[in-house]
Parts: sequence; C-alpha cells; structure tokens
Amino acid sequence: MREPVELRRKRILAVVHARGAVKVSALATELDVSAVTLRRDVEELARAGMLRRGHGVVRPVGDEAGPAAPVPAARSGEPAGEAAPVALVVPERHSYLYETLHGARTALEEAGARIALHIAPQAAGAERPQVERALAAGVRGLLIAPRWRSAAGEEADYDWLAEVGVPTVLMERRPRPGSALHAVDTVCSDHWYGIHLAVDHLVSLGHRRLVLAARNDSPTARSIRAAFADIATARPEVEDWSVVLSSPNAGPGEPGSREEVPDLAALLRERGVTGAVLHGDEDALMLVQRLAESGIRVPRDCSVVAYDDVVAALGSTALTAVAPPRAEIGRAAAELLLHRLAHPAGTTGPVRRTELLPRLEVRGSTRELPAPAN
Repeated sequence: MREPVELRRKRILAVVHARGAVKVSALATELDVSAVTLRRDVEELARAGMLRRGHGVVRPVGDEAGPAAPVPAARSGEPAGEAAPVALVVPERHSYLYETLHGARTALEEAGARIALHIAPQAAGAERPQVERALAAGVRGLLIAPRWRSAAGEEADYDWLAEVGVPTVLMERRPRPGSALHAVDTVCSDHWYGIHLAVDHLVSLGHRRLVLAARNDSPTARSIRAAFADIATARPEVEDWSVVLSSPNAGPGEPGSREEVPDLAALLRERGVTGAVLHGDEDALMLVQRLAESGIRVPRDCSVVAYDDVVAALGSTALTAVAPPRAEIGRAAAELLLHRLAHPAGTTGPVRRTELLPRLEVRGSTRELPAPAN
C-alpha cells in the first residue's frame, strides 16, 4: 500500500526537526523514499515555509545554514549525513517498563531516529557497562530506566550517570533531591497521586482500616510506600493502616535490612482491615487467590486496589487498579531527548523534571462497605 503524501511529509519534518540538519540523499535512504519523490516533498515543504533547504541539505525553519549548524558527522561505515543512534537502556524482564520502552521507541521511530537498545541484566550496577558500551559506539543521546533495586544501589549510580557526556533523560525515575542527578532531565509518574487515588477511592466507599502490601525492590515501590504512609496518616477518616511486604521475592529492600512477609489473611482479620492496596499486579493477583483460599472473598470481605495495571484486569475478579501512564512516560521522555538533540547546547531551556498523573480504573474488586447492622 502506497504511503499517504501527508504521512510521508510528516515523517520528513519529524526527522529534520529531530536532527537539525540532514542531507537529502541520506534522508531518502533512511525513509525508503526515491530521491525524486523526496526532493519533490522537500520543495513543497520549503515552499510552505515548513523547512529550509540548500546545497543538498534540509534544516528546520530558523536554523541558519553555515558552520554553526553542521550535518552530524558519520561514523566509520555509516552513510554520510546519517546521525548516530539514541541509546535506550532498560532492565531485562521488567513488564512494568515494557510499555515505557514501547512508548519511547514509537516516538523515536516516528522522528526517524535510529535506536540502539541495551538490556541490563538483573544484577547490581548492570546499567553502567551497558551505558559505557553505548557511548563507546558513538550514541548521541541516552534514555535510561535503571532497575535500582535499593536506595543504596541508586545512590551508587548518581555520580557516573550525571557525567555521561551526552543528553540524557531518565524514564520513570526521580533521583533524590540535591543529588548529582537532580539537574538531569526526568520524566516519571506521580506515584503520590496514584496512591492518593487508591486511598481516596477506598475511603469514599466507607473503608477506614487499610493495608498496603507492596514490593520493596524498585524506586516505584519505595515511592508508593512513602506516599501511602504520608496519605494514610494525613486522612482523618483512616482509623488504622499498615505497610507490609507483598511476597518473599518482593525485596530485598535496603542492605542489611530484613522484612518479614506476613500472612495477609491473618493480618486482615487481626486488624479488621476492609480495604487493601496491593503492588504490583502479579503479587496482587496471587494475594487475592490466597485470600480466597483463606475464606476472605474480594470484594465482599475486602476491597482491593492493585497498583500498576499491567495484568490487573485479567484475574478471575478483575481488579480495580491505579494505572501509571507507562507508554506516555516513554513518549514524553523521547520527545524531550529529541528536543535536546535538535538544539545547540545551552539553548534548550532549563532542566525538566516532568511528572504525569496516573488514573484509576474501577473494576470489580472494590465495593461500598455495608453499613453495620443495628
């Protein structure tokens, strides 16, 4: 099927605005368009004032020709004028970040940017060798979502990651304020707001005794735990709350610390809990099964809100869930990186620490608490 003219020209503009300057011959090859068609499109776009052309090179409007706006140099073995790739570094087997990766990849491909994907193994410090390998290969920018299983492991990466030497955007990660990474672009979910949605939903249904069963092996998990304690303490309607580990493999938490995994059914009965927030989805589905085996039915005996919404809707009881905007995080991070790459250093404005708000998907695992019998 022939590509519509409008779509092809949008792709041309996306590449030109991402790169700053591109040779017409390289652009035709990259977009798999004939040189004749590409030149005709460029002429029409230039006539409409949407880009500038001259001497075999196209540039964004306002990007003056000359030494200050060179075509990116090709590495050995690359076609002349072809820009270096953008590195995407993500942890292996991380379902939560898969959609973030997909969102970033889609935005980069739409802009015509080449991608070098690096998968970091499940080991402490695994991201650094991947980043060093990408830099040695000549990437021009970095999108990264480190695993950071503990706060100590996170701190250990701050100094070197702040000095990589290419434009960098952190995805779904918010470094400690005042750290070396405070002045690095970040795009992430507002997990405080996500927990606010969960607690507010349960409280609105009459639940006053709550528990958070959560992981403790990622920045998201640590943010969720802190937010739940903050919000539950501040809500006068909440009579009792607690935070526990969701499963034996949901740690390790901090080095030297140890956190027991309670019997959730026994905890609910002991503390009279009627509302639970469970992080993440797979742990939530497993915990709901265990509650049923112990005679606690969801939502009749306990309302449940999952956090992640990757597979929460697939349980025998579809779980109400907080859904962070995972794909949108990746897309926004990629667009921010492309903005940095398209402008000379120092002209792209201040560092951005962007947060996108999660949403609440209400399903069958929550219900209003019945009024007590007289």
